[in-house]
Amino acid sequence: MIDPRPVTLEGHGVRLEPLTLAHHDALEEAAADGKLWELWFTTVPDPGKTRAYIETALAGQEARHMLPWAVRDVASGAIVGSTRYHDMVLAADRVEIGWTWYGKRWQRSHVNSACKLLLLAHAFDALRCKVVGLRTDNFNFRSQRAIEALGAKKDGVIRHHWPRRDGTVRDTVMYSVIASEWPDVRRHLELRLKKNS
Repeated sequence: MIDPRPVTLEGHGVRLEPLTLAHHDALEEAAADGKLWELWFTTVPDPGKTRAYIETALAGQEARHMLPWAVRDVASGAIVGSTRYHDMVLAADRVEIGWTWYGKRWQRSHVNSACKLLLLAHAFDALRCKVVGLRTDNFNFRSQRAIEALGAKKDGVIRHHWPRRDGTVRDTVMYSVIASEWPDVRRHLELRLKKNS
């Protein structure tokens, strides 16, 4: 059975720091870059709600079904967003990667590939997960393309699955990477990062 605990992960110009309330102001600033909370299909905290966002993540960590990080760009020192493991099923050696967002200027940069490589490597190599899941809103087409570009396989769509921030209910597109696919996914991500460096 996996036993995920808070840990700092670093590589490829990115540091994932265990999320704490000390990240509050920097996360608010990152979310303001592009007013990301205006995207109705995302989980970015609205202005003034970042503390509750962090507290919810930490409560999930305490309950052992989440493991949240703040994402720092090493070169600039800036906190650029957040990500986490969630829906962790410890007895099934499964975690999901999600609640991921980055300030607008960091989107389409090295950051997402670097974060996913760090998170997948920790899940498969350190925690010995058998599968890592990813999910997104059926209308978040950019996220779907990004997940598919990682090499994850589409498992299917869960209809009328999860409430959005505006009160509507989304269909959820589910993806996964299984342990036997990890070596090829790792090679692919490392090559992408090398090309972009």
